[in-house]
Amino acid sequence: MQDVGAGTGEQTRALTLSTVAFTACFAVWTIFSIIGVAIKEELGLSEFQFGLLVATPILTGSVTRLFLGVWTEKYGGRIMFPVQMLLTAAATWALTFADSYLVYLIAALGIGLAGGSFIIGVAYVSRWYDAGHQGTALGIFGAGNVGAAVTKFVAPFIMVAYGWEGVAHVWAVALALMAVAFFVFAKDDPQLVARRKSGDSGPTFASQFAPLRNLQVWRFSLYYFFVFGAFVALALWLPHYLIDVYGTDVRTAGMAAASFSLSASLFRAYGGHLSDRFGARAVMYWTFGFSLVFLFMLSYPPTDYVIQGKDGPITFSTEMGFWPFVATIFGLGFFMSLGKAAVFKHIPVYYPNHVGSVGGLVGMIGGLGGFVLPIAFGALLDLTGIYTSCFLLLFFLVCIAFVWMHVSIRVMEREAQGTALSDLPELPEMQAIHRPGQDARPRGIEDWRPDDPVFWREKGRRIAQRNLWISIPALLLAFAVWMVWSVVVARLPAIGFDFTPSQLFWLAALPGLSGATLRIFYSFMVPIFGGRLWTTLSTGSLLLPALGIGYAVQNPETPYLIFLVLALLCGLGGGNFASSMANIAFFFPKSEKGNALALNAGLGNLGVSVMQFLVPIVITAGVFGALSGQPQEMSDGGQLWMQNAGFVWVPFIVVATIAAWVGMHDIADARASFREQAVIFTRKHNWLMCILYTGTFGSFIGYSAGFPLLTRIMFPEVNALQFVFLGPLVGALSRAGTGWVSDRFGGGRVTFWTFIGMIVAVFGVITFLPGDGTDGSFLGFFACFMALFFLTGVGNASTFQMIPIIMGREVPRLMPELAAEERRRQADRESAAIVAFTSAIAAYGAFFIPKAYGTSLNMTGSPVAALWAFLIFYVICLGITWAYYTRRGGLLHDIERGSGRNTASGQPA
Repeated sequence: MQDVGAGTGEQTRALTLSTVAFTACFAVWTIFSIIGVAIKEELGLSEFQFGLLVATPILTGSVTRLFLGVWTEKYGGRIMFPVQMLLTAAATWALTFADSYLVYLIAALGIGLAGGSFIIGVAYVSRWYDAGHQGTALGIFGAGNVGAAVTKFVAPFIMVAYGWEGVAHVWAVALALMAVAFFVFAKDDPQLVARRKSGDSGPTFASQFAPLRNLQVWRFSLYYFFVFGAFVALALWLPHYLIDVYGTDVRTAGMAAASFSLSASLFRAYGGHLSDRFGARAVMYWTFGFSLVFLFMLSYPPTDYVIQGKDGPITFSTEMGFWPFVATIFGLGFFMSLGKAAVFKHIPVYYPNHVGSVGGLVGMIGGLGGFVLPIAFGALLDLTGIYTSCFLLLFFLVCIAFVWMHVSIRVMEREAQGTALSDLPELPEMQAIHRPGQDARPRGIEDWRPDDPVFWREKGRRIAQRNLWISIPALLLAFAVWMVWSVVVARLPAIGFDFTPSQLFWLAALPGLSGATLRIFYSFMVPIFGGRLWTTLSTGSLLLPALGIGYAVQNPETPYLIFLVLALLCGLGGGNFASSMANIAFFFPKSEKGNALALNAGLGNLGVSVMQFLVPIVITAGVFGALSGQPQEMSDGGQLWMQNAGFVWVPFIVVATIAAWVGMHDIADARASFREQAVIFTRKHNWLMCILYTGTFGSFIGYSAGFPLLTRIMFPEVNALQFVFLGPLVGALSRAGTGWVSDRFGGGRVTFWTFIGMIVAVFGVITFLPGDGTDGSFLGFFACFMALFFLTGVGNASTFQMIPIIMGREVPRLMPELAAEERRRQADRESAAIVAFTSAIAAYGAFFIPKAYGTSLNMTGSPVAALWAFLIFYVICLGITWAYYTRRGGLLHDIERGSGRNTASGQPA
C-alpha cells in the first residue's frame, strides 16, 4: 500500500490521535474490571450475573469489529472514530441511570462499542503508511491496549473519592472530549481523499466481504484468537488463579497479573518494528515457538514422583513456584504482544483494499476468544479438577495454529517450484495461490455440466454422490442438535429444574425460531463462501450447543437465561438445512435433483429420530465415565446423565467437520453475490412455494419439536419418550424413499394429494384427543400422528421437486434475452436459492407449532384450537396447489401429464 503522498507530519498526527483515542476506548472497555465490584455489591448479583455483566462489553466489542471495519473502509476513520466514541460515551454516562440489572446489561452493550475502536484505528492508520512501515505504525497503535492498565491504576482512586458513578462520569466526559478533538484535528486518510476527488462512491459492502471466503483469513483469525483472545482471557483469569493456587492476597495477585497485561500490551509496538525488519512470518514463528515452551511449563501440574531405587523408594516433587510463574507469564505475554503486531502486519499486505472487513473479522474472532476462553477455563477446571488445565488448552490451541501455519507455508513453497523457504519473499502464500482472479479454494470445480449425459456418466455422478454422502451425515447431526432440546426439555423437571409449563414450551420453541431465522441468512451463504467451506464451518459450529447443554444441565441452579441462550444456539443446526440443500442442488441434473434433494433432506431429517431414539438411552448410563460428570438425582430416586444428551454428538460432529473439509467440493458456477440471488424475492412462485413448504416441512419439524411434550401432557400415563422417535423416523424415511414418486408422477400432483391426506389425519388427531369427559384414545392419536409424519415426508420431497421444474419454465419467460446456457445457469441458481429460502421460512413451524400448543393449552386447556388452525392452513395450501399448479391450465399440468416436455428435466418444449 502506498502512502498516496502523505507527509511525515500528517502520518504522525494520524498515528498519535488514533493511539490516544484507542487508549481511551480501551480504558472504557475494561471499566467493569473496577466498577463492576461495586455494582455487584450494590445489586447483590450472583457470580453468574456478575460474570455476564463483565463479559457483555467484551462480547459486543468483538462482534461489532466486523461491521465497524467495513464502515471505516467506506466512510473513513475521521467520521467513524468520533461517532463510535460519542456513542460509547453516552452509554457509559447512561450506566449511572440504570435502575435494574437488565438496564445495566443494555448499557454494557453500548459500552462494548469501545472494543470496536481497534479495527477503526487499524483501517485508518494503515492507509497513512506504506507496506514497509505499516507494521511499526500498527504496533504503536495497538499498544493502546495499555488503556486497561490506566483503568486499573487510576479508576480506584476516583471510585474511593466519588463512587463508581464518578468513574463512569469521568470516563464518559474524557471519551466525549477525545471524540471532539479527534474530529477537529484529524484529517481524512489519503485514499479517501483521492477516492472523493475521482468521484468514486467507494467499495460496496459485498466487495468488502468478498475476501472472507478465503481460508487464510480464517487462519489469521485463529492466530489472533490466541495472541489477543487468550491475552484478554488470561488477564481476567489470572487473579483468580493466583489466589487459589498460590494463596496470595488480592493486591499481590493483581500486580502479578498486571505484569502479564503490561508485557502483552507495551511490546506490541516492538513487535511491529520486528515485523517490518524481519518479516511477520518470522515473528509468528517466534511467537508460536516460545509460546509452546512457556505453555508446556505452565500446563505441567504439580506432581509427586516415586522411583523404586536400590535402597528403597525415592520420592520427589515438581511444582512451579510463585516468582518463576510470574516470570514465565511475563515472557508469554511478551511473545503474545509480538504476535498481535505480526498478525496485523499481514492483513494490509494481503488485502490492501479490504483492511476493514478482513481486519474486522480477525479482530472479532480474537475478541471472542476473550469471551469464550474464560468459560472454557472454568469448564475444564470443573471437569478435571486441575488448575493448570487452562494452560494445557492454550498449548493445544497453539499447536494447531503452529502446524497449520507451517503446513500452509510448505505448500506454498512447493507451489513456488521448489524454491527454498528462506529464499521466498515475505508472505510466500501470496506468490503461488493468491494471484488475482485465481480461485483460492483448492477443491473448486470450474467445469460442471451435470445435464450433459456424457459428462455426468464419466465424471459428474461420482463427484456429486461423494458430496451428497458427506452432506447427509453432517445434516443428520445438524437436525439432531437442533431438536435435542425437545427431549431435554421434557426431562428437566424430573432432575430438579423448577420451570413452568409455559417456560418449557418456550424452551422447546426457541430452537425453531432461531433455526428458521438463521436459515434466511444461510440460504445465501453457499454461493458466497462455497459449499465446502460453509459446510465445514456450519457443522463445526454445532459444538457450541452440544457442549453447552452438557454443562448446563448438570446444575439445577443454572439460570433460565442460560437455557434460553442454549435453546437459541441449537438453532445453528436448523440453519444448516438451507445451505446444505442449496449446495446439493447444484451438483445434480434436473432429472435426478428431486431424488437427490429427497435423500439429503430425508436422511438428514432422520437426525430427529436418531436423536429421539439415542438420547433416552445415553442419558440413563454414564457412557463417558468420569469425563461426563456426575449423574443427576431424579425426584423418584433414579439417576440420569442428562449431560450426555449434548456430549454424545461431540465426536461425531468433529468427524463430520473434518470429512466436509477433506472430501467436499466447490462449484464455480454456483458462486453468486447476494444481489444476484436476491432476484428470487421478485418471483411470485418463491412466495407460493414458501407457503406450500411450510405446510409440509414446517409441519414435520414443528410436530417433531412439539410431539414429545404434547404426548406427555395429553397422555401422562404413557412413557412417550420410548417411541416418540418413530414419528420423525417415519417422516424422514418417507421423504428419502418417495422422491422418485415425484420425479415420475410430478411433484404438483403428489403435493395435492398429500394435503388432502394431512387434512384427514389432523381431523383424526382432534377426534382421538382426551376431552369432553372422555379419556381419548392414545392408539388412535398416535396412529394419526404417524400418518401425518408420513405425509409430511412425502410432501417435503414433492414440493422441492416442483421448484426446479417451475423455474425451468419461468426463467425463459421472464428473461428471454438470455442464451440457452445462461438460462440454464440462471434457473439452477434461482432454484437453489428458492429451495434454501423456502426451507428458511418453513422452519418457523418448529417455533409456531409448539408455541401454538402452549397458547391453546393456556387459553382453553386443550390443544384442539391449535390443531383446527393447522387444518385450515392445509386447506389453504390445497387450494394454492390446485389453482396455480395442478388444474388444467396450471403451470405444471401439461408437464406432469407428459405433454409440453422435451426432456426428462421438465423443460418446456
